[in-house]
Amino acid sequence: MRRTMARHPAQGKAIGGIATHIQEAMVTELDRRMVFLGTAVMAGAAKAAGMPTMPPAPDDEVGWAHIAALYPVTRAITQLENGYWGNMASPVRDAHRAILERLNRDSSWYARRAMVKDQAIVRDRAAAAMGVLPEEIGMCRNAAEGLSALISQFRDVGAGDRILYSDTDYEAMQGCMVNLARSRGALAIKISLPRAPTHETAIAAYEQAFAANPGLKLVLLTHISHRSGLVLPVAEIAALAKARGIAVIVDAAQSFYQLPFAIPEFGADFVGMNFHKWVGAPLGAAAIWIRKGRTDAIAPSPAEPDARPDDTQARVHQGTVDYSAQLTIPAALDFQAGLPRAAKLARLQYLRNRWVEPLRGLPGLEILLPDDARLHGAITSFRIGGRTSTADNIAITDALLDRFGIMTVHRAGLADGTCVRVTPSLFTTPAEVDGLVPALRTLVAELVR
Repeated sequence: MRRTMARHPAQGKAIGGIATHIQEAMVTELDRRMVFLGTAVMAGAAKAAGMPTMPPAPDDEVGWAHIAALYPVTRAITQLENGYWGNMASPVRDAHRAILERLNRDSSWYARRAMVKDQAIVRDRAAAAMGVLPEEIGMCRNAAEGLSALISQFRDVGAGDRILYSDTDYEAMQGCMVNLARSRGALAIKISLPRAPTHETAIAAYEQAFAANPGLKLVLLTHISHRSGLVLPVAEIAALAKARGIAVIVDAAQSFYQLPFAIPEFGADFVGMNFHKWVGAPLGAAAIWIRKGRTDAIAPSPAEPDARPDDTQARVHQGTVDYSAQLTIPAALDFQAGLPRAAKLARLQYLRNRWVEPLRGLPGLEILLPDDARLHGAITSFRIGGRTSTADNIAITDALLDRFGIMTVHRAGLADGTCVRVTPSLFTTPAEVDGLVPALRTLVAELVR
């Protein structure tokens, strides 16, 4: 999306997916801009997308089977690695195909004329789903691209300053923090979060790090770790950081639409997130958010040397991208509109607990997260006793797939070793998750002596 686009005046069309916990002042502003159009319109969009009018209870298998049927996914294996990207539901896939066809047919005639208006609608729909103002966001291809810009172009770090990140953060973002420090003569501090975290100890780890490193200028917080699945108490930690004058960047790549929240609730300065994971848009749809009044803290992209100080989009230069992915965001939000995020999370946690609870306490099996619902969503990782190397955990994922037909993925980088990540999705059945239980019992018996 080009940063010079004017906002389309006819944006009072169906808008779905807006968070229910937007701050009162933000709701007022969004109402004024005709971005929030009410639950009746969202319900209509959801019905048109094939979603039920009422969300099923977490264990309502008839209701969830109806939703699962809208996902054209393979059943040749049990897919429990759904943290990479989200499958498009059939209505979203159909909308994407139609957009691709138009782009291929009309090319620049559409792209340089009518598409500008459609992109402005996309931006407003995306902002509404995030609970923010359209001018506060910039579109990009993925959270890594957006967060790389936010970190690498952060201006307020100089020689002798300190910045902070943890072992739960995404590898590329850790690399960006290290390179930011190197390029400015600063010091990058890496902390390790507790091996068996609780809500309190996770907060305490950052509080202690803040106290031990006076003069910190920036902290990176990952809302849901792609490694263990830990849900970090971001709002509480961000409040501690802000009290010390520390700028906060939040990585919400895994949490956006997996958990119910609006972006302003973090209390952060900058956020990067995806639409192609838990929103279910096509690959290549993501955004950054910069709090109003903080845009100039991020230098413009080198490709945008004359950008205005308040131009958020200029912080990520897009060039020519896969426009079809971004243009399909409204269809993905329409589909999600019929499933409140709290109901979605309840189902994902129900599926997660189907395998965690029977295996909790099994000798030789370490489940990395507790059962505190504040600390997990769909994702939870495990280790088999003594098997902490990358090779060990690749072998475990291979055994689960080759012998039991279950797809998982290893995740390296935690201070205490590599693990295996398990991630159900909305189309996952209880029987599929239940199959992991005997598979892990068998592998533990074989590998732990």
